[in-house]
Amino acid sequence: MIDITRHAAALNLSFNNPELLLEALTHRSFLNENKTASAHNERLEFLGDAVLELAVTRFLYDRFPGKPEGDLTAFRAALVNTVSLAESAEAIGLNDLLFLSKGESRDQGRARQIILANAFEALIGAIYLDQGYDAAEAFIGKNLYSKIDNVLENRLWQDAKSRYQELAQEREGITPQYRTIKEEGPDHDKLFTVGVYLNDREVAQGEGQSKQEAEQAAARAALGA
Repeated sequence: MIDITRHAAALNLSFNNPELLLEALTHRSFLNENKTASAHNERLEFLGDAVLELAVTRFLYDRFPGKPEGDLTAFRAALVNTVSLAESAEAIGLNDLLFLSKGESRDQGRARQIILANAFEALIGAIYLDQGYDAAEAFIGKNLYSKIDNVLENRLWQDAKSRYQELAQEREGITPQYRTIKEEGPDHDKLFTVGVYLNDREVAQGEGQSKQEAEQAAARAALGA
């Protein structure tokens, strides 16, 4: 029997229905190794994604009354992308509370970021069902809204490839090139590794479930190099 109250306490949350929290923390892979588990978090993730989008949209609408729709969309994308949500999930200790298969528990890098981001959205969905929109929005506000200053300061609203191209051309007069290093996994679950190069010098690598996603990850890594 899983004592989910310990997990709620670790997250500084309380639930009227603790089963919702258990579901939010349960990855699909866990069910394959634990036949007593009854539900995984993908439905809650679906719900939480919608709540998250509405809350962040309203926050940005109020915070930036003079900004056009295009800028607000870019700001929102930077706040709710996989990297940002995974960082927020780690910050609240979600990484140590997930129910995963033994194989998934060993995953690191991009694969773990996706699991964490999805679980963060599932947690939002669970809070929404358990306590309503205001509670879910308060959780989002506490753990996400303050990141907007960093988004603006470091131009994270602009996609990483564009930012790195500007930087590379400014510093070295070279346009970055992206090359696929390897592809792994079946067609429905590919993992691409892409390198970003200045001439023939590799600057960084990135992984993603599409070549475009891997290129963006490589550009983000290059910006931090």
